[in-house]
Amino acid sequence: MVVCGDDALAHRIAGELAQVYRQDVVLVAPTGGGPDTDEPRVRVQQADRTPPDERTLVEAGVRRAQALALLYEDDEVNMRAAFLARRLNPHIRLVLRMYNRNLGRRMAELLDQARGQAEDRTAADDGPGHGNGNEHRHHDVNGHEHGHGHGHRHGLGLGHDATTIVLSDADTAAPALAATAVAGTRKIVQADGLLLRAAERIPTEQGSATAQAPAGAGEAAGPGLVTLALLSSTTHDPAGADGSDRSGRHAPRLLPDDAEIRAAAGHGTVVLEAVTHEPVLPRRRESRGASPRELLSSRVRWALAGVCAAVVALAVTSSVTTGDHLLHAAYLTLLDLFAIGDPAVGEPTARQVLQILAGLLGLVLLPLLIAGSLEALGAYRSAAALRRPPRGLTGHVVLLGLGRVGTRVLVQLHELGVPVVCVEDDPEARGVAHARTLRVPVVLGDVTQEGVLEAAKIHRARALLALTSADTTNLEATLYARTLNPDLLVALRLYDDDFASTVYRTLRAAHPDALTRSRSVSTLAAPAFATAMMGRQILGAIAVERRVLVFAALDIAGQPQLEGRTVAEAFRPGAWRVLALDTSAPDPTQPSDTQDGPEGRMRSPAGDEPSGLLWDLHPGYVLHPGDRVVVAATRAGLAELLGRAEAPATGVTPAGAPPSPPAG
Repeated sequence: MVVCGDDALAHRIAGELAQVYRQDVVLVAPTGGGPDTDEPRVRVQQADRTPPDERTLVEAGVRRAQALALLYEDDEVNMRAAFLARRLNPHIRLVLRMYNRNLGRRMAELLDQARGQAEDRTAADDGPGHGNGNEHRHHDVNGHEHGHGHGHRHGLGLGHDATTIVLSDADTAAPALAATAVAGTRKIVQADGLLLRAAERIPTEQGSATAQAPAGAGEAAGPGLVTLALLSSTTHDPAGADGSDRSGRHAPRLLPDDAEIRAAAGHGTVVLEAVTHEPVLPRRRESRGASPRELLSSRVRWALAGVCAAVVALAVTSSVTTGDHLLHAAYLTLLDLFAIGDPAVGEPTARQVLQILAGLLGLVLLPLLIAGSLEALGAYRSAAALRRPPRGLTGHVVLLGLGRVGTRVLVQLHELGVPVVCVEDDPEARGVAHARTLRVPVVLGDVTQEGVLEAAKIHRARALLALTSADTTNLEATLYARTLNPDLLVALRLYDDDFASTVYRTLRAAHPDALTRSRSVSTLAAPAFATAMMGRQILGAIAVERRVLVFAALDIAGQPQLEGRTVAEAFRPGAWRVLALDTSAPDPTQPSDTQDGPEGRMRSPAGDEPSGLLWDLHPGYVLHPGDRVVVAATRAGLAELLGRAEAPATGVTPAGAPPSPPAG
């Protein structure tokens, strides 16, 4: 494996590949770009140029490497290196880190087309007859399968290995970061048109776990499909032991069995609650201008309404007293209103009185028109500028930092309906314009200076998300916010895990009744990038405190831990669990009238079962070599399934499970 990057994410992924998947890794880092790793499987190669040139990639072994990860923060740098790598090795698996989603999707399609052309040229050079019946496939960034040859799989896109995968660390980490601001929030995994919803159920005083939806969600929790994790939080310790991802007595338990769930009364849980189709919503244009209600104040609107009512009353009265047609009477009234009508000399007294009243009404209308014009101009100017936090705002989330990660978290909170106030010291930051579009209040200023957090109404906020790229800034802002609001829920972004654990314990000791969370973007994103380099279709990942649970699609064929076993026997507590079966391409050798067929192996808990995937499988269903399943796995568990790591010494084969056949 070759990993190219210039920040912490590259080092995290290199360590993940070496420690979890037992891979030999070449880490291409800029000269002086970071400390050397002490992992024996990782070789650090210094690069003087960014992006790496052809010589650097060749020395790193790209021509014979299995996969290449390009993790620079600049999308253009990653694209240039990807084109060069595809030319050096058309068959290498590419994993690109890109912030621009649309550009990333098109890049994946283009690079896969280049790979397909190279395969076609190779097949043509081998002569006719070679490669007949071979299947060539590629996937786009969303996992959709394209190919030619025999054996197409049509369905939900849970296809074979992708040759180009585009991921974003901001998109991967944003849901977990946004979830820390809302206790009991639901975590969503979006996978090729599907929504996998995992609900965090908070323990109550009675010891039961209930799901609490975020503000604005307005949904009641239903029965869960499966319990994915037991949280470290309990009824008497709602903050849990969330300061470190190291194993321990209070660490969260991923993929527990029934006995552990029964024994963990009073613990919070993460439950796979529902699987539904992703709604197709019409795209609505976000306006940068003011809304109609903001153009004119309520006083001006009522005054204009009163003038209009008076004009109508004068027109009706003129029609009744003079006998004119109503339209002609209204026309004369408007002429009198704007002082352009002929004087009513020698006309009936009623007509003269109405003309005078209309003239007086016109004098009232003139200042109203001027006031309305000035207010509309001021409203448009305010819309072009950043909104200030409203005076009576309370119960909101204060978000520090509007960079790559902060912008994605802002979008997540906005979609959840959570009120947000942003704080950013750079008026040219990428998220400032986005906040203006979403009409989210923004306070410009250095968060470490006095008065900035007060302007964000931190004393009335319910949570603080410190997501700047500087650990010291996040820590300083957290400490100052706690002096203003001791009960504030705090989630701060910290890179170093030892430092995060120390900070967490200190804050817990100083404020035992307040919730504290520490998060690392690279820690949350690294498992998804590393697993994508291993060549399996990753549907998504969710963060469980400071650990990560990965959803992946795997073929049963060649998996000794799964093949020939029932769903119950294939379950390895703490490692992996089979969640669903892909029926888009059923095995022709499997009889359809058996007891464990599709009719008897599932229950439909959600009432909106996506076609092609069977969820909540019957425990007695036998996994056949032609099956393809969706699994939830830990990082170490998925590595073992892929055959890249030895089974853990503590792993216990489920009761009744047949012995694993030898690999190979």
